[in-house]
Amino acid sequence: MAMSRAVPNLAFRRLRGRYSPAEFAAAVRRAAREIGEQVGCDARYIGRVEAGEIRCPNYAYERVFLHMFPGLSLSDLGFSAREAVRGRRGAGPGSTAPADITTRNEEESDVLRRAFMTSGSATLAAVSLGLGGTAVAIPAPRGSHRIGETEVRAVEDAVREIRLLDDRYGAEGLYQIAAQPLRAAYALLDSGGSARRSTEERLYAGAGELSLSVGWLAHDSGRQEDARSHYAEALSTARVAGNPALEAHAFCNTSFLARDSGRFREALRAAQAGLRAAGPLGSHRLRSLLSLREAGAWAGLGDRTACEQALGRAHGFFDRGPADGDPEWMSFFGEPEREALEAQCWSALGDWRRATRHAQRAAVLQNPHFARNLALYRTYLARDLAYAGRRDEAAAEARRVRDSSDGVASARVRGMLTEIRRVLAAP
Repeated sequence: MAMSRAVPNLAFRRLRGRYSPAEFAAAVRRAAREIGEQVGCDARYIGRVEAGEIRCPNYAYERVFLHMFPGLSLSDLGFSAREAVRGRRGAGPGSTAPADITTRNEEESDVLRRAFMTSGSATLAAVSLGLGGTAVAIPAPRGSHRIGETEVRAVEDAVREIRLLDDRYGAEGLYQIAAQPLRAAYALLDSGGSARRSTEERLYAGAGELSLSVGWLAHDSGRQEDARSHYAEALSTARVAGNPALEAHAFCNTSFLARDSGRFREALRAAQAGLRAAGPLGSHRLRSLLSLREAGAWAGLGDRTACEQALGRAHGFFDRGPADGDPEWMSFFGEPEREALEAQCWSALGDWRRATRHAQRAAVLQNPHFARNLALYRTYLARDLAYAGRRDEAAAEARRVRDSSDGVASARVRGMLTEIRRVLAAP
């Protein structure tokens, strides 16, 4: 698949004015903090926008840019419509009814599967992750060819595209096909052909983050052993590269998976190891998330006091606000996710009143653009209501999840809906 030629974004360049790319990136990060967003904007990102390589920003950047330039639309900022870039389907006479969600999932999975293509010797994985968007090519190592900016950026772009699609569609249509660019990224690492130390470090980080993204897709689609393997691979990559940020991320995901699998001691150890790795990184939000992982493990072990202490630390870190050191992958972690994770702690401890209150706040606060997370939060709420004995409210919330999932495919959501039906059917 040939990549379309990028058209420079002159409108965005005019808005930058006399600021240098680095100065403008700093202004973007400050604006993000003003509205509680986390973006890892730097001069390179601004350069890619102005070069036309980023035709439409992700949702976090969209909110920041519209905050910076009130009254302007994405089009005024020089961006293309998301539907044109991502290939998403709009509502209309041919829109799919909720009863057809399964069919839609199968069709979208097939589109995605065809989009991940292997082509000749020039590339190991030329992929179009955006349901009709531009291709993301991860070149294969070729003889003595030195790995440079093109290869590293391709890996980084694949990570971002997978995260965007997961936010919208859930994991099940993505997992099998996302393994292909992951293999390509590690083939580049194995070739040992990087020209500079900085390039090699970015490639290690990109490959590790890609392994975590694919591991998350496995986790969310019910393939827990596959997820565990991918997380271990990412952790090994972090250790080899001496990358504490990647190490903290790997431990964070490992803790979440272990808790979901009922291995609470392992979840606790992983969360505490992640906190040690995150200490020097300067990200209070990362330490907040890892403290919530620790709280979830203590709740699973039935230790209410230790859970409450970890929750207190999580709130303390969170209240210090976002910072420039916050990792890009943490864009999902705002107040809704914090509320959802606290709800899970109280549900594990059997305090359904508190669990319900926090789950309800998570659902109310969540931006509807993050369809997968919104469906998940509403499912948590329905489950907590069911166990709290509020049967009619639980049934209504479960129906709302089923009727508004809009093609989101998540084994965790389906599993909890089955659990809710079982609770509601009990005498």
